[in-house]
Amino acid sequence: MDGVKTQVVSLGDYRRKILGATKKVPPDYFTLGDKSSETQELRRKVVIYDANNGTKAARNALAEKFDKAGIHVVLLETLCDNKEIIETNIRSVKISSPDYRGWDPDKAVEDYYMRIRDHEKYYETIDDKTWPFIKILNVGEKIMLNNIQGYLQSRIVFFLMNIHNRFRMIYFARSGQSLIEHSYKADSDLSPAGWEYAERLKDFVLERRAKSLKERGLNPAERKLVIWTSTHRRAHHTAWPFLASAQASNVAEGHPEANRPPASDSSTSVESLSQPMVSKVNSPALNVKVVEKPQMLEINPGIWDGLSPEQAKKYYPEDWERFLKDPYSFRAPRAESYHDLSVRLDPVLIELEKEQEDLLIIGHASVIRCMLAYLIGLPASEIPAIEIARGDLLEVVPASYGVHSQAFHFWDGPGRRGSLDPDVTGKDDINFYENYAEDTKGKRKVDDTLSRRSRRPRR
Repeated sequence: MDGVKTQVVSLGDYRRKILGATKKVPPDYFTLGDKSSETQELRRKVVIYDANNGTKAARNALAEKFDKAGIHVVLLETLCDNKEIIETNIRSVKISSPDYRGWDPDKAVEDYYMRIRDHEKYYETIDDKTWPFIKILNVGEKIMLNNIQGYLQSRIVFFLMNIHNRFRMIYFARSGQSLIEHSYKADSDLSPAGWEYAERLKDFVLERRAKSLKERGLNPAERKLVIWTSTHRRAHHTAWPFLASAQASNVAEGHPEANRPPASDSSTSVESLSQPMVSKVNSPALNVKVVEKPQMLEINPGIWDGLSPEQAKKYYPEDWERFLKDPYSFRAPRAESYHDLSVRLDPVLIELEKEQEDLLIIGHASVIRCMLAYLIGLPASEIPAIEIARGDLLEVVPASYGVHSQAFHFWDGPGRRGSLDPDVTGKDDINFYENYAEDTKGKRKVDDTLSRRSRRPRR
């Protein structure tokens, strides 16, 4: 966020790495009271400033140590007295950790409640104002602040105010093929193959989403699907089949919304084109909302607009060499770098954290790379190396111990390899998308990236 380098460390994962995943720790290891000699010896091996600093003395000792080194400290305390939230969190998150592998679920729940009770005996809440602190009650129900100063601390508070623990699924898909593929400046409509792709995307997303929700005991008809697109025609037109299906559902159900004039949730105007444009349709069968976001426009390639990699190398050899050394930070003349794009997307990422409904992001490859890297915890240097192929649906489900990610292939028609030839079915070697900055030739397959990173802790 904001270009600040961060590192996320799970004390539980670190402990299991140092002590061994199967090692049984002493009963007093997770309490805050007096420790046995065995526990003290084990805890000395796990040296990390994180997690349950549950006493004032422990917090002050750490804060003073860092303050003397010139490091700013902000104490973060999360409290929960909502029994429903606690029970749900234990059953859905805590007992799925490696500590309880092979346990009977009810016994694991009781064991974790025992950990909580042992902590409550000795825990001392933050009530002094010596150090800046943030206190969060019941997962955002109430937030209390003390002496928060400066840009970075304020951004941390803003981020914490927007996150939640509601279950939702996030999908990513490229927009359909357009009539003019390799130009950043052109804002052309979808090609015939692009409209066909949009229909197939709609069918596949709704089928996959319904299956996933039913597996979790949830009713798809009771949940809203929010769709984000850029303001380019090829992006928001790819979402139109979803709106048409929802509108048809309204007509079939006799809902008055079906006869209302089209409306837009975009910050920019939407032209009246040949397809019906409806931004929000509510129906028991399909509840859809489409939002256009100008921040989600593709990366600006500058002087490389419309060039192939071979042409960029030939016409701009010095820039090409600089790009190869640092593809994330290099900015071609009159262009954006991936770092610039990531900064531009920062408000969208905050909205992504805030969104509680199932979300489908229909966008450009460069934008999806940045947003996907944020969700699954990829380092910035790897962002340009992710292949985002048209015809693949990426599913990301945020979880407390990381994210669960999968890639599904659903399209091999024209446009997958950037050709307008209707006979091309994705078997050619061009593999060129929209403009040079969107090229995926030689990049890492997204399914390999997801399998490698799907359990990484969230940032």
